[in-house]
Amino acid sequence: MATVVPRSGLFARTWRRILLGLGLLGLGFALREHLVAAGLFAVANLWQMTPIVLAGLLATAFLTATGSIGVLVAAFDTRELMAIVVVSLIGAVLPVCGITVLPLVAGLLAAGVPLAPVMAFLLSSAVTDPQMFAITVAALGLPFALGKTVAAFGIGLFSGGITWAVVRAGRFREPVRQSSVLRALMPRSSRCVSDEVSWRFWREPERVAVFRDTCWRMARLVVFLLGAAFVAEYFVRLYLPEDALAGLVGRDNPLSVPVAALLAAPLYLDGYAALPLVRALIDRGMAEGAAMAFLISGGIICVWTAVPVFALVRWPVFLAYIAMALAGSTLAGWGYAMAVA
Repeated sequence: MATVVPRSGLFARTWRRILLGLGLLGLGFALREHLVAAGLFAVANLWQMTPIVLAGLLATAFLTATGSIGVLVAAFDTRELMAIVVVSLIGAVLPVCGITVLPLVAGLLAAGVPLAPVMAFLLSSAVTDPQMFAITVAALGLPFALGKTVAAFGIGLFSGGITWAVVRAGRFREPVRQSSVLRALMPRSSRCVSDEVSWRFWREPERVAVFRDTCWRMARLVVFLLGAAFVAEYFVRLYLPEDALAGLVGRDNPLSVPVAALLAAPLYLDGYAALPLVRALIDRGMAEGAAMAFLISGGIICVWTAVPVFALVRWPVFLAYIAMALAGSTLAGWGYAMAVA
């Protein structure tokens, strides 16, 4: 039986779409001089990130086609707290980052993996990795790099534990956004294949089809979300000066740590580019705790990380993601400041 849509609701949705379209046209006209440059910036960054993104796509498709993602779901359902500890450690020390994690997170959520370990992995993996650790040692010293790695593990435990408690209280039951675009782009659940795990999935045509479908859907999702994020990053770089942070995070400001965590969202543009910027700010009087909070918060809530998360999950989950990132990075900044005092 067909669903009857009330005329008032259909009328409201039509007007919302018209207003959104007019708003986008007006914005495009106002920024017409930069649209081509923004598009080229997005394409160049997507091309540069292709090897990393491809690794995440293939990992997600492999887990889905083999049916092993179902094993993860069952294990996380029964050992959720232990899973939070394990994935927080993995996210803190293995060479994964926000871009690689995005397709994997989408696949895990589509398969029904509990939100708490997914959230722990999402936050801890955005902070550092082995290559970033080595560069941080060179730029800011070994103690700072070790502190950042410990903070990554801690923020995974912190966010995963809070999410676990909130879900247990009856919230966040359906974390993924429900929209026609996401339904078209999100990978299908691994439950569309046999419940048995088959590592040699290429021998079964049905599993090969699932592998191809997952790769295709995840590739479209990543290009759609990250393309929008890189365009947003272009305009952040264009209109926000990099030295806007210097006067607010000095050692004389008792609120320098939370201020640095808050301002990291618009000012943090790239993990590697942020290190020399923070080094320069420390030389100009930036508190070391504020530097730690800035780098941790920026890695989690910068434009090109937060925009895909926002597009993937519902508003309450996204706001919790931002709040836990700010709170966790602030605590890490204060903790590091006390450790080095």
